[in-house]
Amino acid sequence: MENVIELQNVTKSFKGFQVKDLSIAVKKGFVTGFIGGNGAGKSTTIKLIMNLLKQDSGSISVFGLTHETNERAIKERIGFVYDENIFYENLTLKDMKKIIRPAYQQWDDAIFQKYINQFELPLNKKIKTFSKGMKMKASLAIALSHQAELIIMDEPTSGLDPVFRRELLNILHELMQDGDKTIFFSTHITTDLDRIADYIIFLNDGEHVFTKEFYKIQEDYAIVKGPLDLLDADTEQEFVAVQKSNIGFEGLTGNKERIESLFGESVVLEKPTLEDIMYYTKKGGRLNG
Repeated sequence: MENVIELQNVTKSFKGFQVKDLSIAVKKGFVTGFIGGNGAGKSTTIKLIMNLLKQDSGSISVFGLTHETNERAIKERIGFVYDENIFYENLTLKDMKKIIRPAYQQWDDAIFQKYINQFELPLNKKIKTFSKGMKMKASLAIALSHQAELIIMDEPTSGLDPVFRRELLNILHELMQDGDKTIFFSTHITTDLDRIADYIIFLNDGEHVFTKEFYKIQEDYAIVKGPLDLLDADTEQEFVAVQKSNIGFEGLTGNKERIESLFGESVVLEKPTLEDIMYYTKKGGRLNG
């Protein structure tokens, strides 16, 4: 299976933070959700992929190419949809198209007009009058109009109302039907990924925790609830992290089968959300799974 993005042993250090020895891959033709708490290193990783930052060590390839020798060819094939507004606010969308169109050999005016109509965007109003949702739609329309094969989205649903978030997810779902596009979707709103993600890449404190098919996460991970007398120094090590109270404990495991063999019917197992997994991994401070 072809990888559209590959990072091998990538490190990038800042004062007080480091993306450490990161090796991840994004498969062609799928939606990959990229999750982690604030400060986990998601935006840094995206900037490295986009060549907006240079890694200190390791290698990065996109479409099997490196930015050192193929930056223009790579960016021709990427559509970038960002949390913040990237337009000149005093221009209209029609003006922005005139500026952006010459940068892309594959630009298609008919596709642009199709999405302008579908998204009900005004061409002749200044972008500063657009809502956040409209700006997001405009970014997506432009990304799709140069027939981008890879759509990279950095917190695209942040600050959007639930109705528009669902509309955006429906648009992305439709885009994936032909199998030619790949979406790399970074978000801290993990419920958005429940509807569209095929794979999840999880970063915690600059380190890669896992890359898993979405369905496999709930096969491997579980929230475990049971009485305190089941816990000792050894059994606690079976969990990513544990919370204790007067009535018992609740913990996260990344090896559900192991917990079932250890505790049997003495514990209750529940399906975790991605948010549960992020919370307990941060709380436990160690990578398990």
